Amino acid sequence: MSIVAGEGTEANARSADHDSHTHTNALRIHHAALDADGRFMKPDELISTEDEPGHQDLCEREQRLFLRAIRAMIDLTEHHQAAINSLSIVFAADESVRSGEVVRL
Repeated sequence: MSIVAGEGTEANARSADHDSHTHTNALRIHHAALDADGRFMKPDELISTEDEPGHQDLCEREQRLFLRAIRAMIDLTEHHQAAINSLSIVFAADESVRSGEVVRL
């Protein structure tokens, strides 16, 4: 799966445009199964994410979840661990690019 920028998105995105940092525009699903001739059996699929929330709405959702977790004493350990795992993957990818070596997690 890949995040795909919409046509002209990158050219029009500005650093101060917070929404350009949070919108995916579309997701491309790549099917890797091959037929007997080595050709892809299914074409890539594009899923539009036009209806995704903007930056401010995402911030408000995060704040509501955090407040609800505090008030209801909801355990966020799983979310915390997922964030740490994601960061570990990013650091490993960065190290691999810099060193040219495979980095095992």
